[in-house]
Amino acid sequence: MEPGFTHDVLIIGGGAAGLMCAATAARRGRSVLVIEHANRVGKKILMSGGGRCNFTNTGTTPANYLSANPHFCRSALARYTPRDFIDLVERHRIAYHEKELGQLFCDDSSKQIVAMLLAECADAGARIATSCGVERVAACEGGGYTLYTAQGAFTAPSLVVATGGLSIPSMGASGFGYALARQFGHEVLATRAGLVPLTLSGKPQQQLADLAGVALPVRAQCGKTAFENAMLVTHRGISGPAILQISSYWQPGQPLLLDLLPGQDALEVLQAQQAARPAAELKTVLSDLLPRRFAQRLCEHWLPNKPMKQFNAPQLRQAAELLRAWPLVASGTEGYRTAEVTLGGVDTREVSQASFESKRAPGLHFIGEVLDVTGWLGGYNFQWAWASGHAAGEVV
Repeated sequence: MEPGFTHDVLIIGGGAAGLMCAATAARRGRSVLVIEHANRVGKKILMSGGGRCNFTNTGTTPANYLSANPHFCRSALARYTPRDFIDLVERHRIAYHEKELGQLFCDDSSKQIVAMLLAECADAGARIATSCGVERVAACEGGGYTLYTAQGAFTAPSLVVATGGLSIPSMGASGFGYALARQFGHEVLATRAGLVPLTLSGKPQQQLADLAGVALPVRAQCGKTAFENAMLVTHRGISGPAILQISSYWQPGQPLLLDLLPGQDALEVLQAQQAARPAAELKTVLSDLLPRRFAQRLCEHWLPNKPMKQFNAPQLRQAAELLRAWPLVASGTEGYRTAEVTLGGVDTREVSQASFESKRAPGLHFIGEVLDVTGWLGGYNFQWAWASGHAAGEVV
């Protein structure tokens, strides 16, 4: 440890990225202190994946991330892969399974991932201070940083900001990391809720509200981006994996198009039904293809309900087109209260993609969700936390 410093590395934030960084740096013989304002570390890890933690995705590529600087994440993701984290999980004998689409979950509990990270930190000698709010951060005259906290002042040549974003404030999320970035001259790109349910209002909300709980597979499209997975109707709007995914690309006022028969040619399906069941009404036919109540509601408000034999060719094409691209006008999102991630954040053009060090303030590093890098639903954001935390931990 350098003279005049209490530690080699100070890390603000005891989440996924912060703990990974701490363990990695401490294994290199660095004196590391993690400062966490909450009463325990890893709260977001504990609640993720329904309590089973979707800790990575085997198909992770840079294409699974949104950023104003899309190439920034490449280097870290290449240096610490899903296989690297899986090896760590297996060394700690944590049983896991693949749910779908490369998403890996603990068989038992997300508590195992937190316990694993804490064990890694303890084995390496990294210290963790909980219930330790940071009151002020100052640059030292000769380099390095001083943190004034509820438990005293700490100094180090390297400061890592792993404070996360604004999502789920009930877990302790705040804009502290963004304010700190601005303090040291960094631009923070506009933030908004990502991986979040969409809300409806007015007529669309009235038409669907009593169907809350109905789920169906869809292909949700916004602009040129589309995701195929389940949609869930809620009391206030729509949710489910397909909607959470597309929410990160949706902007207020943008049209949202839903393919209600994903993977099928709606016109061919209707033509086949017309030939096989000419006397059946459209709502009856659709009730065999979609949840019954949802099919009936479509025929009350969006599609004409009559026997299949009464549809002429243009009318059948029109019905098929609506099933292929059902337009739903969302009015907003459920916001940070339920959002899984925060879009936007510290501009990565002012951060080294190799070391995650600030290009404006030597010794200052930003990792994880506080940066303008946001992954898809399905373990990608955890993989970014592991990769960015590991990359910074290798150099601080």
